[in-house]
Amino acid sequence: MSSMNNNLKDSEHLHISWTITKLLSFFFLLISISYLFYSLGFVTNSYDCEQKKPYLFPTTTHLSDTPAPISPPKDTLKKPFEKTNISHIVFGIGASSMLWNHRKEYIKLWWRPNETRGNVWLDQEVKIEGGDEHLVLPTLRISGDTSRFKYKHPRGNRSGIRISRIVSETVRLGMENVRWFVMGDDDTFFVTENLVKVLQKYDHNQFYYIGAPSESHMQNLFFSYNMAFGGGGFAISYPLAVALERMQDRCIQRYPALYGSDDRIHACMSEIGVPLTKEVGFHQFDVYGNVFGLLAAHPIAPLVSLHHLDHIQPIFPNTSHIEALERLKEPMKVDSYGLMQQSICYDKKRAWTISVSWGYAVQIFRGILFARDMEVPARTFLNWFRRPEYTSYPFNTRPFNRNVCQKPFVFYLTQTTFDEVLHETLTEYTRNQPNPECPWKMADPTQIKSIKVHKKPDPHMWDKSPRRNCCKVQQITEEGTMVIHVRECGEYEVIEK
Repeated sequence: MSSMNNNLKDSEHLHISWTITKLLSFFFLLISISYLFYSLGFVTNSYDCEQKKPYLFPTTTHLSDTPAPISPPKDTLKKPFEKTNISHIVFGIGASSMLWNHRKEYIKLWWRPNETRGNVWLDQEVKIEGGDEHLVLPTLRISGDTSRFKYKHPRGNRSGIRISRIVSETVRLGMENVRWFVMGDDDTFFVTENLVKVLQKYDHNQFYYIGAPSESHMQNLFFSYNMAFGGGGFAISYPLAVALERMQDRCIQRYPALYGSDDRIHACMSEIGVPLTKEVGFHQFDVYGNVFGLLAAHPIAPLVSLHHLDHIQPIFPNTSHIEALERLKEPMKVDSYGLMQQSICYDKKRAWTISVSWGYAVQIFRGILFARDMEVPARTFLNWFRRPEYTSYPFNTRPFNRNVCQKPFVFYLTQTTFDEVLHETLTEYTRNQPNPECPWKMADPTQIKSIKVHKKPDPHMWDKSPRRNCCKVQQITEEGTMVIHVRECGEYEVIEK
């Protein structure tokens, strides 16, 4: 009997133990499944967060300590694959009320009403002329008060603080559909189509600070080779501009001894940790005199801007600065990508070297000159300290020949037309000044009175790796006229005699 009772008790104990074990297993299984679903949900939510919030848009503090929320550009989420166009760019133009009546004429030359967006930031109000002038200029705004900021540079002007804050003040306007903020001065001339083409290369969702250093070696040493000179213009991507706005007022206080606006921007970029992305088509023009040598041997890059227009001679002879730029606008309309691009070819029969700076000038040289020499700018200009010394430039230059037989025959642009049927541009160039007589016993370019250049626009010119165009001199069919064809080089074509 007792043995039977013991067996029954053992059986009951086993049954209870088995039941408890199943309950515990079910409990742990339930906890594991719940944790698994929770983890998957957490990961999914985190991934969605990362995908849907490409920017950080902090609340910022103004000089008045009033919070100003900044909204993201709406096109970021709606049109992620749309190419950057002129509507995505907002210009900030630094201007002086003292020079406004003169400098506004430069802005009118490149500003495109109803297409370009931006503001001119002045130190104080200016008189607005009657009529429709306000329709052909950017919106005029007065910069915020900067009297609270220290300024200690002995030879500078504290307006540099005001101008350095233009990007931040523009961000605070809360404009929509913005990808890039572009800074410039009131004496800066922009080629807007080429600016757009340059910015299309870069992801506007990332931090980018794009521009170029100075043409003066000493200026770059005084400031920095890694600083974008503001007069030549520079571009800041939207998220970087937001980051700059968040910290700039504190940053400015740390640099009271700096000279101007662009070195203050550079100092803040250094604190954010963003280097300068160099684009050589932005031209500060820290030079004096005739910039023909620089433009006739322009780098293989889109021409984006020209600065210091009052410091240099008009780019076309016997014209005013405004008239010269008006003439340049004609080739800009038909082929802005090809503007100032140099082609080098030879008239083998006459042993002449030809250099075409499309839309600007054509040069004829006696003799055969190598391409590596022709692509070097001739020193037709003085450096920032008004000296002709060749060591003052951060790039190679060559002397402008004094030998009368080696001086180029220069033909400047006079007319631009576009053939709709052939889809081809025709630019004509004439010589303004006679060349001195040369005793060399060889063909004399004096017989050439005008040059006609045929060229088809290439809309994909800057979508490919950089390469100089080729040109070919045609047989002269009209007395006194040379005909040249400029075109894309063949795959294995070289520039040789």
